[in-house]
Amino acid sequence: MRMDSRHVEQLLEKYWNCETSLEEEQELRAFFRGDQVPSALKDTADLFKYFDEEKGKGLEEKFETTVTKQLRQRRGGKVISMVSFRNVARIAAGIGVLVVATYFIRNEIRKSYPPELQDTYTDPQLAFEETKKALQMISGSFGKARRQAGKMKMFNEAEKKIQTKQSGTKTNI
Repeated sequence: MRMDSRHVEQLLEKYWNCETSLEEEQELRAFFRGDQVPSALKDTADLFKYFDEEKGKGLEEKFETTVTKQLRQRRGGKVISMVSFRNVARIAAGIGVLVVATYFIRNEIRKSYPPELQDTYTDPQLAFEETKKALQMISGSFGKARRQAGKMKMFNEAEKKIQTKQSGTKTNI
């Protein structure tokens, strides 16, 4: 089969990038099976010929029996136990160390934080009255804050009037 060397180069580039179609690969195989392969592509031709030879090879007739025979011979070997007392003891010791360390760390953390709050009232009615007093006190504080904010607003409005009079423009606020 006679192909343009430029076309072969393009197909090889696509082939090495794994972008060729099956038809293009067949073209390359046919080209490299031929006798008119340029000397620059002899190595590539050898590679394609190797692929063709290996493709034709199969397993020996006795392959399965040979493998089966070798597997049976290995069954008579020594069985190794993966679990030993030493490994189990190491794992148990590691777990014990983790449990003890967790216990001590938890106690240290508890000591560093204040104790949890407890109920100070046993009578629910008395607790309700105390809560009501506390909320009224907070409400009164919010009322004072609102009045103070009103004074601040009036001060800000007066300041704006003064600034607008100084700049020469009048605005009603």
